[in-house]
Amino acid sequence: MLRNKTAYRKKIVFYTCACIIALLILTGRLTYLMICCSDYYTSEAQALHERERDIKAARGRILDRNGEVLAANRTVCTVSVIHSQIREPEKVIATLSQLLNLSEESVRKRVEKVSSIERVKANVDKKTGDAVRLCNLSGVKVDEDYKRYYPYEECASKVLGFTGGDNQGIIGLEVIYEEYLKGKNGKILALTDARGVELPEAGEDRIEPVDGNDLRISMDINIQKYAQQIAEKAMVQKQADSVSVIVMNPSDGEVLSMVNVPEFNLNEPYALQTETAGLSADDQQDLLNQMWRNGCMNDTYEPGSTFKIITAAAGFEAGVVTMDDGFHCPGYTVVEDRRIRCHKIAGHGSQTFLQATMNSCNPVFVAVGLRIGANDFYDYFRKFGLLQKTGIDLPGEAGTIMHQKENIGLVELATVSFGQSFQITPIQLATTVSSIVNGGTRVTPHFAMEVLDQEQKTVKEFQYQDHVRIISSETSEKMQYMLEKVVSEGTGRNAAVPGYMIGGKTATSQTLPRGSGKYISSFIGFAPTDDPQVLVLLIINHPKGIYYGGTIAAPLVRELFENILPYLQIEKQVEIPENTEE
Repeated sequence: MLRNKTAYRKKIVFYTCACIIALLILTGRLTYLMICCSDYYTSEAQALHERERDIKAARGRILDRNGEVLAANRTVCTVSVIHSQIREPEKVIATLSQLLNLSEESVRKRVEKVSSIERVKANVDKKTGDAVRLCNLSGVKVDEDYKRYYPYEECASKVLGFTGGDNQGIIGLEVIYEEYLKGKNGKILALTDARGVELPEAGEDRIEPVDGNDLRISMDINIQKYAQQIAEKAMVQKQADSVSVIVMNPSDGEVLSMVNVPEFNLNEPYALQTETAGLSADDQQDLLNQMWRNGCMNDTYEPGSTFKIITAAAGFEAGVVTMDDGFHCPGYTVVEDRRIRCHKIAGHGSQTFLQATMNSCNPVFVAVGLRIGANDFYDYFRKFGLLQKTGIDLPGEAGTIMHQKENIGLVELATVSFGQSFQITPIQLATTVSSIVNGGTRVTPHFAMEVLDQEQKTVKEFQYQDHVRIISSETSEKMQYMLEKVVSEGTGRNAAVPGYMIGGKTATSQTLPRGSGKYISSFIGFAPTDDPQVLVLLIINHPKGIYYGGTIAAPLVRELFENILPYLQIEKQVEIPENTEE
């Protein structure tokens, strides 16, 4: 009996100790949770009773070099519904369907969906948003938002780019400089009860948005409009497939204008300019991608005779030719088994290299290329920067399509010498020619100049690659002189502007496949020749009728120079004699 009592007491003591230990552990745990984890669980509990809505930040503007607004914002509204707060669902459905011009079915799906908050429609104009707000419908929220607005619509569409539904950059400068333009959204925090209904007495907490910074670019909207007018004129007159124009400062690479006609309306970027009936979604997207494509730097082409500028510069640098060297052109030249003809079938006869440049004589440039040799020519190709991208601050820049060094035979070398059998981008040609005529230093073409805050103070000033010398200043001076002669006395005469010293080069190249009857006509020019401050490249793709670059492209560049040289306050270098005729 005594033994049983002793065992019983031991059990009592054991269970008592176990309870005390368990109680101590529980007390310790509760103390830890209440004291050490108090902040965490308080925030978690509060989160269960908080509803969060974004306050959209205003996207930074894009400004031209003179401060003209190229991309701005318009206030719009986002209409949303909160399922748990809707008291009269049928009234909400009918009202929103009518005011927002939506089907009752689509509104009903959103109203009846059980979620914390459901967006009914975004990018609602402010007048309509205010009308919804005045209806004072329970469970309906109207938040102000921003929609990108482009005051010049089609102007520079493929450079500026546009934004998507959440105001993020899609193409062009909008996507490249997203980090500076986008800003930081704010928040509206509202407390709710256990049913998810907002507590009006609790009010709302706000985290204010931080607006994006402005981006100032090198484009001049007036020059852009001049260039676009010229390009559209070429499209109409020559019934061309497309026309591209680049205007840049050859001394520092600042791009003043970049035109790709046809452009598109930035305020309606998804509106196709062609008939879409019967097209699949994929086909329509392909058409949109083509419409948004920037031909100046996304596409490559055979430059034709404008490339003779590079061949001449390489010839001078290699010491294989001088301006006074004599050549003879019978109207063709034979390289291995290939007969390469001159554009002048009868030939130019005896001429110096200077005269051959003025005449744009293919056989002479073939001879110069052969003198340089394949290895050295390829090395100059690399030295001039033609085998790498320019680094322009736009997305999707294409690279040069060139023969491998080991695959360049005599025929390939001959055709490359006058701008065929390889392809480069228009911006690459404009950049390389700029580097040849500006004294001999390679530039980086660019748009971005600086980032500005809301007080228009500079936050960031963009710096570009240090200039690398690609040719001597002596060679650059020779090229300036020769190219001025091309315009004053040679094939580029139609680009001459009275009172100004203009340098340049014409080109007419046949697109692949040869014999298709399709051509690319172009002209590249710069002024003044002794101190280049502006360079223009104009390319007409597949013109109808007359297609020679000197005949159709050069006059358009002249017209552009006649507008922009006085606008840039570039003084005339040559006095124009007064007309003494009676």
